[in-house]
Amino acid sequence: MPTIIALVAAAVSIVVKEGMFWYTYLAAKKVNSSALKADAWHHRSDSLSSIGSLIGVIGGLCGVKILDSIACIVICLFILMAAIRIFIDAIKKMTDESCDEKTEEEIKNFISSFDGVLRVDSLMTRLFGNRIYIIAEIACDADLPLIEAHAIAEAVHSGIENKFPAVKHVTVHVNPFNETREDEANENLYN
Repeated sequence: MPTIIALVAAAVSIVVKEGMFWYTYLAAKKVNSSALKADAWHHRSDSLSSIGSLIGVIGGLCGVKILDSIACIVICLFILMAAIRIFIDAIKKMTDESCDEKTEEEIKNFISSFDGVLRVDSLMTRLFGNRIYIIAEIACDADLPLIEAHAIAEAVHSGIENKFPAVKHVTVHVNPFNETREDEANENLYN
């Protein structure tokens, strides 16, 4: 027969483990660490197990022994869902997934804001762990001297690394753009 001591121990365990979950989870979000996030979910699974223990103790004290088994099944399902979520996140990071559309759009808009950038021809992003690698192709006036086109590319490169702290490396390629020549090329293409 469970005692009040078991009830108190389960309640204290829930509070402590849930506190550890939130502390670790917020730290994981701050540094964008999958390993810390997995550790946070480990604390959450311990907290859920303690909830199951608490329900089992309460059921034992009230004479309803089936509550312990039901709580175990529910907790197993919660732990399984957390494990699947962590597994999917790890697989995405291991397979070089690209950034989400919102982040890519934010990067494109930022690049477009630079003086001398006429358009963003291409943007490729790759997530590696919690870092981002970027390859950007920008169009600049074809008549710009090489040194000016290079300065624009350097400004874009430095700007991205300063604005987006998760970016590990940026490659910026400059394409020459001449609106008159492009219009002529398009006319020749359709004639």
